[in-house]
Amino acid sequence: MDVNKKEYGSEGMAHFAKKVEFLDNPEKRGDIPPEQLLRMVPVDTKDTILDLGAGTGYITIPAARMVEGLVYALDIDAKMLDFVNTKAKKENITNIKTVKGSINNIPLLTYAVDIALASIVLHEVQDLSASLNEIKRVLKPGGYFVCVEFEKKEKESDKHPRISSSLMEQEIRNTGFEVIQKMKPTDDLYIIIAKK
Repeated sequence: MDVNKKEYGSEGMAHFAKKVEFLDNPEKRGDIPPEQLLRMVPVDTKDTILDLGAGTGYITIPAARMVEGLVYALDIDAKMLDFVNTKAKKENITNIKTVKGSINNIPLLTYAVDIALASIVLHEVQDLSASLNEIKRVLKPGGYFVCVEFEKKEKESDKHPRISSSLMEQEIRNTGFEVIQKMKPTDDLYIIIAKK
């Protein structure tokens, strides 16, 4: 990890390393390999992809290997974006563009991307409706939105905010997307694929 120790301090580095380990853990993602997730939508090699809440590049890096188009890695954490850039350099991947920003205010032009992926991130947004509208704005007409989230369980503590698949589907439809596929690969995980 080529992250500047002076800039973050040893305590900050330890926290960052823990965050990286957590985000790169396949169990956190419900054991869905990113390549499998990407194959669920018709990816064209010329497509432009947006990884919302990119974190460590868990989806960004495999997506960049699949397409010749740009892959935008959006995250609010500049350290994570540095980490993605370092990973991409090590693997000689040149079609990733990191973007610092939030999902409810994506710093991209309207109709900028063919596919937007939000994997285990939308439960963290303050205003789901505003975030979905932003995702719709940056998607090209006919573009795909892939949402992966943990299912909300009854008697769940508020410590881990979750959004039920039925509420998420309703919110996606309310935004004007057409839901084309719903899957529950595990009891804890759901995937909704929608088209603009």
